[in-house]
Amino acid sequence: MANYSFPYIEVRQSKRNIILTKLPFDLLTQISYASIRGRDNEPGAVQRILSSRRINSIKEFTLSGGDYPGAIVLNWISEQNPIQKNNGNISFSNISRSAQIIDGQHRVAGIKAAVEENSSVSGLEVPVAIYENLTTQECADIFLSINTEQKTVPRSLVFDLYGLASEPVVDPAAVRARDIATFLNEENESPYFNQIKFPGAPKRKGGIAVSTAVTAIKPLVEDKGSFEQIDVYELETQKHIVLNFFVALRNKYKDEWDSSSNAFQYAAGFSGAIDFLQLRIIPYCYQKRSFKVETIESIISLSESDLIHQQDVKGLGGKDAQRQIYQKLVEVFTPENESPGELEI
Repeated sequence: MANYSFPYIEVRQSKRNIILTKLPFDLLTQISYASIRGRDNEPGAVQRILSSRRINSIKEFTLSGGDYPGAIVLNWISEQNPIQKNNGNISFSNISRSAQIIDGQHRVAGIKAAVEENSSVSGLEVPVAIYENLTTQECADIFLSINTEQKTVPRSLVFDLYGLASEPVVDPAAVRARDIATFLNEENESPYFNQIKFPGAPKRKGGIAVSTAVTAIKPLVEDKGSFEQIDVYELETQKHIVLNFFVALRNKYKDEWDSSSNAFQYAAGFSGAIDFLQLRIIPYCYQKRSFKVETIESIISLSESDLIHQQDVKGLGGKDAQRQIYQKLVEVFTPENESPGELEI
């Protein structure tokens, strides 16, 4: 049984002290474990069942060189293996189940899987915050503090930063969706020219948050998504299919497009329109081999008397409003059946 020693600092907070240190990947995975609420009958059980999908994702992130600047939070509970403090160092043995994981159970499991696949990463280090001998209530307080009070950043900022981050960190589909959203915002002919709201932009009424745009567009561009299913992989082609669809929709509204009464100036309208593009327009236009504006216009029978207004979804929640707008578009969808020719865009 090996004994280990690491430098540490102790942080005093209002109710508890925290030991801040660093541990190598392999040792962290040996001494820590997740105590599952409802399964493990012991103090400190606040964790949920592990997700194999998340573990695999974190394993790949680890093997690709991803960073872990945030601390793994532990509750040290072992009476047989207590932490010894001496001259600015802590020491302990590598005895399994010495510490419960309060926060970071999927990171630890993903790191463990990475070490098992490639032992060369076993000596890499991760920051660790250690509490000692907490009760279940205290563990719950800290868990909730991390996961509720210390809130994550807005999704709009996350999606915007994807344009700056390195490849191992980003979600490729979100990056591609953000590229299309940026194109809609910057293209002069776009119905959403200067209408996609990015972080740092001046506050104003109306417009579509970039998080809304990216979330809506992602199913089109993700692996095995709508564009891949019709063998449309090029960004330029994808951008112009989305643009042509919205131009066709704007042409139905004419001068009313920029009106505050237009449902497509709001999040639910944008998302409902993308649903319609994904589920109706793309399959039809692919079969017709044409994504030209006039082709799309010809199968949307919107007249001035039946335009979709924000008033039509008043009082509905976001998802319900989105579904209602999608359904209204389906009602005016009038496809024709003719033999296909060459693809036109």
